[in-house]
Amino acid sequence: MKVLITGAHGKVGRAATQAMINAGHEVLTTDLTRPGFERKPAGTPKYTMADLTDAGEAYAVVRGADAVVHVAAIPEPTGNPPHVVFQTNLMATFNVLEAAVRFGVKRFVYISSETVPGFFFPERDFLPDYAPVDEEHPLRPQDPYALSKHFGEQLMDAAVRRSDIQCISIRPSWVQFEGNYEVNLGPQIRDSSVLSPNLWSYIDAYDLADAIVLATESDLPGHEVFYIASPDNVGGHDFAEILSKHYGDQIELRELSRPDASGISSARAQEMLGWTPKRSWRDYLDSEGKALNT
Repeated sequence: MKVLITGAHGKVGRAATQAMINAGHEVLTTDLTRPGFERKPAGTPKYTMADLTDAGEAYAVVRGADAVVHVAAIPEPTGNPPHVVFQTNLMATFNVLEAAVRFGVKRFVYISSETVPGFFFPERDFLPDYAPVDEEHPLRPQDPYALSKHFGEQLMDAAVRRSDIQCISIRPSWVQFEGNYEVNLGPQIRDSSVLSPNLWSYIDAYDLADAIVLATESDLPGHEVFYIASPDNVGGHDFAEILSKHYGDQIELRELSRPDASGISSARAQEMLGWTPKRSWRDYLDSEGKALNT
């Protein structure tokens, strides 16, 4: 397929681009980074700079694509004013999806977020009703980032009602790659009480990229939603033990797939997409959260 990847120069976009090329697809990319004019290495995908909040620029980059992977977004709500986060993310999604519908794109993969239930940036305290959290858990977004992602998923619902497009929304957990495992996850490995706004969940960027390829190639009808998280938790702790230690009986503990399970379940993605995660924090860090010498 000819696949357009938006936000192609971010950590998720880069991993998804390479995974899509490896899968044999023709890849088109777009982002806000200014293009260079040096000779490109063989196999470099075509790149077009575009501001997707502008409908005309969105239409220009979507035209001719068979599938769209929409990664582009302001990735969290703390570095920009709330209205900028919300407007940028929602209008970019609307414009790209609207263009995809008008041009007859068959598959749209939307990168949503684990924050939509309320994780990470709540302005008031948030605890999930139960764990591991799955796709049936109620959504209670508070911050402008999570709210924009929640509304983006509703745009997918609307698109499949009015066209033949097939949509998949992916809610990744906290995305890690070789450059940030130690700084992000090291403190949690040493102390399970440190910075765990998502029940000790994470996802490797390259495992996420594999899920994005499977979603793009899928023939699932309508609009499906999947959490994508590594099956183990940060630090490999006994999940039932640390949940009880830090939250008492405030969060209902449901059946675990393994003792060191993640606080977010990806069972649905594994079953319906055939996704198999291959990487763990253990491939990058030792038991003290220090980078391995590889």
